Amino acid sequence: MDGFQRRKELKKTEILKAALDLFKAHGVQKVSVAEIAKKANVSQVTIYNYFESKDKLMEETVIYYVDQVWLEAEELLNSDVSFPEKIKLLIFNKKEAASNIHEDFYLYFMKEYSNGSSYIEEFYEKKAIPKMIELFNEGREDGFVDPEISNEAIMFYIYMIKEYMQREDVYDKILPYTEDITKLLFYGIAGDRKK
Repeated sequence: MDGFQRRKELKKTEILKAALDLFKAHGVQKVSVAEIAKKANVSQVTIYNYFESKDKLMEETVIYYVDQVWLEAEELLNSDVSFPEKIKLLIFNKKEAASNIHEDFYLYFMKEYSNGSSYIEEFYEKKAIPKMIELFNEGREDGFVDPEISNEAIMFYIYMIKEYMQREDVYDKILPYTEDITKLLFYGIAGDRKK
């Protein structure tokens, strides 16, 4: 990548960072392109040159957000931290993410997710699911996941949750329950009995 292309990509990333910060803090509807331009130290024209419209910028911001969250999760999942600690940190990260995101941005994200956004679906299938299976296998090897429960049954359960969460009458109410749902996934209704 030449210097011009590298500068262009850096500027695009700065715009996405600024948009994400503003969308997470104030929601999608209340943030203007002018505010994003000001925060990113670029002109509105630059934003339109890179993204064509606010709608396209919002779509790319969701992709950027998914990628950033994934980088953090992948770093944790690849670390030498014990299985129980990984689960605690994943739950904490979910709780932190849920408390630091404006409901309007969350609803926009979930609408994209429920509309079958090809990027999010592809990400889920190619990256998230295989990594979750690795995590469950690690937990099984370390004696924290019941060896009698197959990965297929676990995945069936995850897909049920995923399908249900994609319903509009559900996703607009689910944000406050993010931590609870994650705890249910990993600990069931009996809770963490190894505390």
